[in-house]
Amino acid sequence: MTAMTLVEAVRTALARAMAEDPTVLVLGEDVGKDGGVFRATEGLLERFGPERVLDTPLSEALFVGLAVGLGAQGFKPVVEFQFDGFSYPAIDQLVNHAGRLRARTRGRLSCPMVVRFPYGGGVRAPEHHSESPEAFFAHIPGVRTVIPSSPARAYGLLLAAIRDPDPVVFLEPKRIYRAVREEVVDDGRALPLDRCFVLREGRDLTLVAWGAMIPVALQASAELAKEGVSVEVIDIATLKPLDCATLLDSVAKTGRCVIVHEAPPSFGPGAEIAAVLASEGLFSLLAPVLRVTAFDVPTPLPRLEELFLPALADVLEACRRAMAHR
Repeated sequence: MTAMTLVEAVRTALARAMAEDPTVLVLGEDVGKDGGVFRATEGLLERFGPERVLDTPLSEALFVGLAVGLGAQGFKPVVEFQFDGFSYPAIDQLVNHAGRLRARTRGRLSCPMVVRFPYGGGVRAPEHHSESPEAFFAHIPGVRTVIPSSPARAYGLLLAAIRDPDPVVFLEPKRIYRAVREEVVDDGRALPLDRCFVLREGRDLTLVAWGAMIPVALQASAELAKEGVSVEVIDIATLKPLDCATLLDSVAKTGRCVIVHEAPPSFGPGAEIAAVLASEGLFSLLAPVLRVTAFDVPTPLPRLEELFLPALADVLEACRRAMAHR
């Protein structure tokens, strides 16, 4: 067991998957010699060679298209985008090819590929390096959307994503890449996809989050505990498909729910979760479902970043409003 940061856990999972399965490849911009922008692939070129760790041209559409072809022919490519804002040129390949391949061929072909990239704000980067585009990918039929929130979950979920027979978009919250260390056992055990994780049990309020908002949610739950409020914290982890059963079970117990995410509110993941709770858990609710999100504006430059991102005070205020309903 070793204490790792999230980025170290990603690197460890990649190395484990490549050592166990020769069909696993890593490709992307600067993933080889430089080890990626955040050094998530550092050392893999030296260990596995240039035939399995490929530095690609600066063309996301090109190398995701290449990964689709590789996946269809029995390989398990893991693609890295340098930043979230660079993912958009490849959406055509994900929507029109990766996500449709199984249905288009009536199950004759599948597309076991992972597209992973750092996302979100909090590191004072330019706006197209700091967005939360998870809703884009969650809208693509046939593609899973997975977001780890800790080193251990990054390790287990990435292994599961690589082993999955269908395409997975794996968003890594750069704000916590090196913010925390956690004991991680490099034993090759995957964590289940399509399931939420209950990080803290409670009886009064359900606090739902993912990615870099999980530490904020846990901090909020600790603060509210001082006020006598018992908060259940749920890490969504797999945004698509959504584990509705865990959410509904939690709200049946607590009667209140606050959802926290970095993405803008309109048509975002929080709206989908709120809709599920309203349609299937209405009679459990003692208060309206509340959302704490960023704003419906382009991601601002670093000087305004703290005003843009959901903060602890925002989460506490929403939780107290939910608790005011009796």
